[in-house]
Amino acid sequence: MSRVGIFLYGVMSYLAMLVALVYAMGFVGGFFTPTSLDAAPTRPLSEALAIDIGLLAAFAIQHSGMARPAFKRWWTRMIPEPMERATYVLVSSILMVVLYALWQPIGGVVWSVTEGPGFMAIAGFYAFGWALLLYVTFLIDHFDLFGLKQVWRRLTDQPYRSPQFYTPTLYKLVRHPLYVGWLVIFWAAPVMTIAHLVFAIVTTAYIFIAIQLEERDLVAAFGDEYIQYRRRTPMILPRLWPAQSNPSTKPVPAKRPG
Repeated sequence: MSRVGIFLYGVMSYLAMLVALVYAMGFVGGFFTPTSLDAAPTRPLSEALAIDIGLLAAFAIQHSGMARPAFKRWWTRMIPEPMERATYVLVSSILMVVLYALWQPIGGVVWSVTEGPGFMAIAGFYAFGWALLLYVTFLIDHFDLFGLKQVWRRLTDQPYRSPQFYTPTLYKLVRHPLYVGWLVIFWAAPVMTIAHLVFAIVTTAYIFIAIQLEERDLVAAFGDEYIQYRRRTPMILPRLWPAQSNPSTKPVPAKRPG
């Protein structure tokens, strides 16, 4: 494929992801979108559960499987390397759209807060989760994360520089602030239906599995530097007290996690 074709492919993938994420705001939050987690049920409980868990499992397998170094090495034998991240983004977007289209509501309400200060607090927390998510993508290089930097460098005939290992702002508090944003989004629901609860539980379980896979790759890539960072920095919840200093611990140089 030509350099222009690769660039246009990357832009298309990026736009597809933007559309999928914007739709996700309404789909998970239950407003403005034709489909949502919390609509009225149309299938028997067992059938709906099987479909929903299957959709989530398909997304999880793709999302973590295509991110592994071994898969990337195999995949880039068949496609140009600058397209690898854009393809990952595009496939993720397609699976998100499939989930939006085929998701089966279950009905039943676990909790409901539809007015007053409680509703405002939960809705504000939901908005905070999305703001945090967007902010973190720019902390770790938004355009590299979504594949645009790779195709732009190919278009301009510049060598691609792999992300470096550094700890900007929030990464000094927790190792995975991006996942913190997703967890807030999944659980900050003024109305928590059974389908929404299933979604939140399964995606939370996936996040903690994905962290283990991701950190295994980071240790393989950065060795003791990441091990020391992991020892002194919490995974998801910030410490309420400072970590004890260890004079024998080497300082961690600048890095990009994830």
